[in-house]
Amino acid sequence: MENKSWVGLLVLCLAIAVVGIAEAGVPAIFILGDSTADVGTNNFLPGSMARADFPHNGVDFPFSRATGRFSNGLNSADFISKQFGLKRSPRPFLSLNTTSLHKKSFRGVNFASGGSGLLDITGRTPFGKERIPFGASFVNRKNVITLSEQIQQLSLVKSNLADIKGQSVTEKLISKSLFFISTGSNDLFGYYHSNSSFSKEAFLSSLELAYEKHLKSLIELGARKFGIISIAPIGCCPSQRIYNATGGCLEDLNDLAIAFHERLGALLFKLSSQHKSIKYSLGNAFEMTISVIQNPLPFNFTQVEAACCGAGKLNAESFCSPHAKLCPNRNNYLFWDLFHPTQAASKLAAVTLYNGGPQFVYPINFSQLAKA
Repeated sequence: MENKSWVGLLVLCLAIAVVGIAEAGVPAIFILGDSTADVGTNNFLPGSMARADFPHNGVDFPFSRATGRFSNGLNSADFISKQFGLKRSPRPFLSLNTTSLHKKSFRGVNFASGGSGLLDITGRTPFGKERIPFGASFVNRKNVITLSEQIQQLSLVKSNLADIKGQSVTEKLISKSLFFISTGSNDLFGYYHSNSSFSKEAFLSSLELAYEKHLKSLIELGARKFGIISIAPIGCCPSQRIYNATGGCLEDLNDLAIAFHERLGALLFKLSSQHKSIKYSLGNAFEMTISVIQNPLPFNFTQVEAACCGAGKLNAESFCSPHAKLCPNRNNYLFWDLFHPTQAASKLAAVTLYNGGPQFVYPINFSQLAKA
């Protein structure tokens, strides 16, 4: 009964979002994280293999353009931005020049980079191994923008805005803007598959400390409104199911995601207690996704195990490429490739974060965060 009620809430969120979008305007949106939110950052890293600027990626994007999104079309960063009146996600930082900040239409920046994580070693040289799969692909020391570097880029944006608009105007803009962060999955993938000698608790503590450091850096830069997206049931990704002889989820990997969500909730509560001006929304991506996996039909999903684009078992034994097998009914698939959601799944996640109740986003949803 409980799962059915959650399904009903998700359907209601989707219906509400269709009726009224962009109720709350915000001066700007800044997005940080990994490939779940990357809208082309890694296109500017020539040596990176964590890229999606080639078909079949983008097959449902306008003009079927492969933009660097790990999706058949738009991703969660786009749909979250659309809830606040933007056409899609702000442009990636590496595509900007100083004139971009002069424009009256400036609404933010996307810093997210596929392959990155909470730890600086994630996507670089993780846990003593030279190269292992992280999120989108194999990446090395020069081919990912770490979260620490993304925050440095934000600092540069703030400095340039202050030169253009003035310090007080910029401070006000930053304090009223929304900061969305989607990261952590790559850290868990790296740890789980590395056979690290780190205990589970020690590893999760290191992630929590890293997240605290990053959030404090953002607070020092003037950020006050945080939309945090926790880790989904990544053990149910097609790429992980192929490690299970039954094709089921890797529950040990899912347990790591659940445990980290609990730690993240406690961390955000602590920081908001220490900094009274801080407002936050913590999206429970695990519960949102697992509810769909367990009862997909109300959301028009008929395939929640296999990837739409790929090859082999569950279409998950290779990355999406121009030569990969492509499903024709993409709106009915939860997963686009062996790691990432389809455009349809990303839209459902975004509207749930925007309108959802405390089962899925706590203590307030993204719409309420904008008004806080």
